[in-house]
Parts: sequence; structure tokens; C-alpha cells
Amino acid sequence: MWVASFIALVLASLPMRAADPVTRFNAKPGNLKVRLEGTSTIHDWQMEGPIISGFLEAGPGFPTEPGQDAKPGKVPAKVEARIPVRSLKSVEKDSGKPYSDKMNEVAWEHLKMDKMPMIIYQSDDLVLKEAPKAKDAPYVFDTTGNLEIAGVTNKISMPVFVTPLGDKTLKITGNIKLKMTDFKVDPPNPLGLGIKTGDEVKLFFEWTVKAPPATAAK
Repeated sequence: MWVASFIALVLASLPMRAADPVTRFNAKPGNLKVRLEGTSTIHDWQMEGPIISGFLEAGPGFPTEPGQDAKPGKVPAKVEARIPVRSLKSVEKDSGKPYSDKMNEVAWEHLKMDKMPMIIYQSDDLVLKEAPKAKDAPYVFDTTGNLEIAGVTNKISMPVFVTPLGDKTLKITGNIKLKMTDFKVDPPNPLGLGIKTGDEVKLFFEWTVKAPPATAAK
């Protein structure tokens, strides 16, 4: 008897869970940046891109407003971000000016751009590590997700910082160290001149997402 009652209780709760409100924040053009940094036997190198498409879906308890109360622990959220490989271009270290078309072509070739034009990250595992100590400070999350580069997918973990800016806008930043060979990407040897590129790459990102205005009921 108690088994049937328990099953009925669980089934009755499902519609409520399915109806939990979810807010979708879409990437906001013009407020995005990806940066890759690496080394070689002649000098360090860096590439930047201005495009991160995708979205963040935030459920109840996810901090979306400045100063919002939030308890540490896993929060309901889903993230999908996409970076076009062609948008990544080499830049000079200090000025940020374009550096080398040839380097761009070599990097795109090793990232298998023709067959795999996107770098893709997906996650639904976000754990709030700590709430900010000031209203304008970021919420710190530990995240785990799947990162696909050149057609190879690996699970990665990294800290992510979410800063609500008001007006249904979130600024999301983070960084992680990766190895090219973990994604079966051979470190480039430009022009075959014996120049060796280091295996480790540092990836930094700044991503701004915004929820659309609520639609007035008719």
C-alpha cells in the first residue's frame, strides 16, 4: 500500500518540477572575447576572437540579479557555447593588432576547421562555491562540462565567475589550461622550419548574455 502511495506522490510532483521557471540568456554580440595563449621556440603567441554564440538557461536559485541571495551548492543551469574556429586570429602581444595571416591558416588547419568549424562547450553541472562579499562582485562556480575541439570531446572542469549586471544581463568569465594533444591536435611546426609550438594552451573568455524582455500577456 505504501509503495503505491509513494509512486503516486512522485508522479504528482513531476508536473511541478517540469513547470519550474527557466530563464534563457542569449549571447550578446559586441560583449564577447576569446583569447588563446601559447608558446613556441621563438616567441610566445596569442590568438583572439570576438564571437561566442550560445546560451545559458538558469533555473530557480541561479543568481541573475546583483546582490541576489544564493546558497552554495549545485544550481539548476545549462550552458552551451560555440566559438567559430575562423573567428580566432593571431594578434600582437601588446597592441592586439593583427599579427600573421600565415599563422591563422596554420592554426585553422590544425584545428581541422574545414570539417569541424566550431569549438563547442556544453555543461549542466554548475556548483556555486561561494556567494560574493560585495554587490558588484562575481558569484564563483565550479563547473564540469564537455569541450569539443577538432572533433574530439573531453570532459573538463574549471572555475567560472558570473557577475549579474542588472537589466537581465550576466557577465561570465573563466580560464583553463589545455593540451593540444589531448584533443589530437598536433602542435604546429610552421613552414617546417624547426619551430616548435608548446603543447599547453591557456584559454580565457569573457562572455555576456542577456535575457529577452518579457512578452506582455494578451
